[in-house]
Amino acid sequence: MKLDILVFAAHPDDAELSCSGTVAAHLAAGYTCGIIDLTKGEMGTRGSAELRMNEAERSSKILGLQVRENLGFEDVKFANDWDHQIEVIKMIRRYQPEIILANAIRDRHPDHARGAELLQQAFFKSGLVKLKTQYDGNEQMPHRPKRLYHYIQNDYIEPAFIVDISQFWETKMSSIMAFGSQFYNPGSQEPETFISSSDFIASIEARAVEFGHRIGVSYGEGFTMSTTPGTSDLFSLI
Repeated sequence: MKLDILVFAAHPDDAELSCSGTVAAHLAAGYTCGIIDLTKGEMGTRGSAELRMNEAERSSKILGLQVRENLGFEDVKFANDWDHQIEVIKMIRRYQPEIILANAIRDRHPDHARGAELLQQAFFKSGLVKLKTQYDGNEQMPHRPKRLYHYIQNDYIEPAFIVDISQFWETKMSSIMAFGSQFYNPGSQEPETFISSSDFIASIEARAVEFGHRIGVSYGEGFTMSTTPGTSDLFSLI
């Protein structure tokens, strides 16, 4: 299956927190989208790997994704090395996206920046003709997507551009709250964490309102660029 947009995320829920409004908007516009989670988030304080897989499936249905896979890399232990790059390259070649969305270039959680660096390497190498890979016993064709963008996560990064997600705010929040083990739940008996407080959820909305205000809409999601788009028409940027 060829996808228009493929999102890579170090942990289940990274994409939901950071770019699910953008995903929902493009799905509604008729584009095809999928998410590849690198790890199962098994080192998280709350929940379990199995529970987070169930939550990811629930979120995927809310968003209406065509594809969601998990590469099963070790949480907090995966590296930006050849073995991990090859597995990501296989996914890029399998789904042949035009656009990749990846983790923030720097963030509070070290897996996020490491995931961003891993994708930058795999993005380029996936287009190398002499780099051979196989999937399900079949040789894959090289494929380099046209654009690689990085979503913004916990730490503030000045966005290169902002996507209007105003019509899809409720979808975004529903996809986030599908991860009930991780976020605010007054009935939970598990330890409170950085992301499980009500203040954290409020901060997600505050960031979206701030980005939305920057472009004159209610809610927005910001991105930085590893590749630079071009245009022959300035009005296409309005």
